[in-house]
Amino acid sequence: MDLVLKICDDYVLDAFWAKLVPLSAFTASPELLAASNATNAYVPIAAANKWTQIVAALPHPPLPHAAVAKALPNVSAWPREYIPRQLLSLSIITYIGIHLLYFIIAGFSYKFIFNHEMMKHPRFLKNQVRQEIRSSMASFPGMLALTLPWFQAEVMGYSRMYDGLDTYGYTYLVLSIPLFLLFTDYCIYWIHRWLHLPLIYKHIHKPHHKWIIPTPFASHAFHPVDGYFQSIPYHVFAFIFPIHRTTYLALFVAVNIWSILIHDSDMITGHALEKVINGPSHHTLHHIYFTVNYGQYFTWADRVGGSYRQPESSLDPLHDIKKDEL
Repeated sequence: MDLVLKICDDYVLDAFWAKLVPLSAFTASPELLAASNATNAYVPIAAANKWTQIVAALPHPPLPHAAVAKALPNVSAWPREYIPRQLLSLSIITYIGIHLLYFIIAGFSYKFIFNHEMMKHPRFLKNQVRQEIRSSMASFPGMLALTLPWFQAEVMGYSRMYDGLDTYGYTYLVLSIPLFLLFTDYCIYWIHRWLHLPLIYKHIHKPHHKWIIPTPFASHAFHPVDGYFQSIPYHVFAFIFPIHRTTYLALFVAVNIWSILIHDSDMITGHALEKVINGPSHHTLHHIYFTVNYGQYFTWADRVGGSYRQPESSLDPLHDIKKDEL
């Protein structure tokens, strides 16, 4: 998320914060008065860089001298390193980003992939799509608040994400992708399985299983704590294993897209990777039978844990619809 924050600062947020909290809104500060004398007032970029260095060393938001504000008309009194600005910026970016991802990908999947015949299923709820969307909207703020400390820690440099392509070599760069998928898949398997323990299930995970025949809009229709728990492995990985910053961002977006796609109630069976990839048909069985196919991407953890159920055409919920129509 630190990469996203930098890009947003460069193109949008620097100007946004300069307008919202301009330097001229504050009064005199001896530290910044001295700094302004050492700053080239005719080169705003150099002045802004100097300002950033000074503020980083101060414990509180500064109160700049009027001369500094005049020299830096397009600089915010809240520099990039100011933690309240970072937290607010991350909140705005994440809130907008998750809504765009959710409605674009889930909307596409619902329109072009989801079989609308499933809406005739006897266990498909009245106004279910609207309920799924409403539940997701209600969960996003809570999940964001719980996730924000992880993003802030990334921005402050506590993760093991790196930039240079030669830092750990190209071999590790490639291998870090399956390592990420295997690590997060195994962790999510156990977290998901623990969420099905009766004492936890009824308070946290049960709201997600309200959708027996889910649509893609059910993908994020969680209790906020449930959604957060299942996201923890994604964040933990970057603090344990080195991973390229861009690779991590791409994987983080990809797993959210995958979470949407596996909720399309698809029961297409017989494909080559069916016994390896825990896809939509597997997750459809999870929603119907509750205690099978806990994995996120692969079937191996379910096989080892004894919770695997093979998708078969005879288990397709479409059969229930046809029975009702006869």
